Amino acid sequence: MQVEMEKIEDLATKLNLSSDEIIHQSLKTFLEKKLRELKSEIYQIHSKYGVSSVEGLEEKYKKGTIEEKDTWQDLQKLDHLEFKRDEIEKALKELK
Repeated sequence: MQVEMEKIEDLATKLNLSSDEIIHQSLKTFLEKKLRELKSEIYQIHSKYGVSSVEGLEEKYKKGTIEEKDTWQDLQKLDHLEFKRDEIEKALKELK
């Protein structure tokens, strides 16, 4: 960690920025990239089942339009991805 901080401080000096600003912008960029990746995975599952949320997928189970035995892993994955998306969106709001 010490080496990374030295590199950040060196870069900050060269760019005439504060090391805090570099760290802040780096974290923001990292979270935005992760958010895009999550949204892409979420979109793929939404499209596969024609739903817009975990609740939509659960509703299809209740109506019997899809079989749970063949899709439960996608439901669990979607639930996890949507949770992570929400957490990253909260973190990004706090950064701004």
